[in-house]
Amino acid sequence: MTIETKRPLTLRDVSEASGVSEMTVSRVLRNRGDVSDATRTRVLAAAKELGYVPNKIAGALASSRVNLVAVIIPSLSNMVFPEVLTGINQVLEDTELQPVVGVTDYLPEKEEKVLYEMLSWRPSGVIIAGLEHTEAARAMLDSAGIPVVEIMDTDGKPVDAMVGISHRRAGREMAQAILKAGYEHIGFMGTKMPLDHRARKRFEGFTEVLGKHGIEIEDREFYSGGSALAKGREMTHAMLERSPELDFLYYSNDMIGAGGLLYLLDQGIDVPGQIGLAGFNNVELLQGLPRKLATMDACRTEIGRTAAEIIAAKLADPESEVDARVTLTPKISFGDTLKRR
Repeated sequence: MTIETKRPLTLRDVSEASGVSEMTVSRVLRNRGDVSDATRTRVLAAAKELGYVPNKIAGALASSRVNLVAVIIPSLSNMVFPEVLTGINQVLEDTELQPVVGVTDYLPEKEEKVLYEMLSWRPSGVIIAGLEHTEAARAMLDSAGIPVVEIMDTDGKPVDAMVGISHRRAGREMAQAILKAGYEHIGFMGTKMPLDHRARKRFEGFTEVLGKHGIEIEDREFYSGGSALAKGREMTHAMLERSPELDFLYYSNDMIGAGGLLYLLDQGIDVPGQIGLAGFNNVELLQGLPRKLATMDACRTEIGRTAAEIIAAKLADPESEVDARVTLTPKISFGDTLKRR
């Protein structure tokens, strides 16, 4: 399917929507001149509803575009996203385009602010993590007039294009593998999910399959902040103190899963005989653990490469047909912590 390129909004659009002159709109948006509070409110409301972003380089370049691609991700400390950035850079380094990174800390209001600032410099494209955004952020993306690729997730409707995996499917497949291996008493540990939509979707897919087999999560624990080995150790200790009958622990990411594995080995617990474990993301750094953690690859580098290829192709030929909805297929790595019959 083709990606529709829309005309970027101008001062005239805001002028017509708010019923005041372009000069007045310019004054309001630049916070200059004598404008009444009522007019200022009307102009700002119209601009926000339209998704208008002021052009800071208008007049400086004939094209009103710079050879930058805005890349907006939730975290730099999370080991997932550097691999995504690597994939993006591998493609863009052969073009005139350069990625510029903004970080949101999983906060919708911060994502909106970062997106506003980056779009105001008129990049040539946007690559942004996730499909869930505020109404204002979606309006800005929809009205930017440039290729937009939402990455990491395909469980939803994109603004323009999307590249990622189905996290609900990932959760379902992990649940099926755990049940097939004979585990029945399952605990879950992960991030606070109102802000981590992809972890939430995996959890939904996971519990859906368990429910169909008459099994419920017997204990769960959530945390805020970055993923860390220490958190995994602490959470695993607390959960097994509460629920010593558990025979499997499913973690929303590999870092806390690795912490849990180290805790269990320190306690002399048989893994995976007494307790099985699984994480998510297949983080390469953790390959040196005493036991290889069962996990699932999220196709991170491939996601970055594919997203950048869509941007580059659309900019090279706006009329070209581009596959705008790409769902990659991750595979389970059973490692040493998920026994198979």
